[in-house]
Amino acid sequence: MVTNPSWILRSYPAAMPTLKNWELEDRAIPEAAGGELLVKTLWLSVDPYMRGRISPAKNYAAGFKLGDLMRGGGIGEVIISESPDFRSGDIVMSDHFGWQPFSVIPAAAAKPVNTADAPIQSVLSYLGMPGLTAYFALLKTGRPKTGETVLISAASGAVGQIAGQIARIEGFDPVAVAGSDEKLEWCRELGYRAGVNHRTSTDLVADVAATCPTGVDVFIDNTAGPIHDAAMLSLNTFGRVVVVGTIALADRFDQPDIGLRHLRRTLITRARIEGFLLDDHEAENETALADLLSWYKQGLLQTREDVAEGIETVPHAFVRMLKGENFGKQLVRL
Repeated sequence: MVTNPSWILRSYPAAMPTLKNWELEDRAIPEAAGGELLVKTLWLSVDPYMRGRISPAKNYAAGFKLGDLMRGGGIGEVIISESPDFRSGDIVMSDHFGWQPFSVIPAAAAKPVNTADAPIQSVLSYLGMPGLTAYFALLKTGRPKTGETVLISAASGAVGQIAGQIARIEGFDPVAVAGSDEKLEWCRELGYRAGVNHRTSTDLVADVAATCPTGVDVFIDNTAGPIHDAAMLSLNTFGRVVVVGTIALADRFDQPDIGLRHLRRTLITRARIEGFLLDDHEAENETALADLLSWYKQGLLQTREDVAEGIETVPHAFVRMLKGENFGKQLVRL
């Protein structure tokens, strides 16, 4: 291959992103300079947080400008190393992968991937950002006690499927909210006690209340929107709400989040509502990864992947993930 088809952001989406927001541009393979790696992409990850990066609105991470190359998490093989820390043939991961077959990555932003313990793509899933998010959001921010009910939205997704299993392992009572009966069945196989299909429910408030008869002690909120409202109305005294994601708002990202106001409910329950960012827990990553790997090796963690094939599919995989059409962790294999 002498060219490098690359996805460029051409317009900001006004609602749900569409394929028209990007253009596949044929570029030359870049050259690595001092301290850089030329890497052949093997896997790309598309994740909900990237919706905020294709908006001009202020966000916790720097957004893409029009004309920018799209970038995100990925795994690849080092082709040329201009760093003493890596050599040709090494497998590395980084958040600096372009949506392209070949990327130049700062060596300082790359980490070696251990190919012995688990499939290499696991570092983009249960042994990476989604797994760490599930671990810290549940155990460090939510802090459930034994037997407490933990409600988790997007329960079959990259974060939700891990959070539910950690809740089961630690002796909590996990309840799922997902978008299909098939996804709920998978959640039950993972150890969720019960679940609610938010797409077919005609009364989400009543269904959440019926599925959590003793109330919700911890809510891991991966979606926002109506699911959040239903969870708040079942929240117990001193309940904890961990706001991990707002994917339900992907089609109106730049608009006000209009819905019920829960100040009275928060006052009565003395609930704690806390936003979650993984970067705040970086100092404890190694401990968390050791726990996650140990559970995986013991057969206590199962995961499901939704894999698209080829560089041409990356925006499509991203959009279908935002719409909840994926089943498990959304990946693209090159």
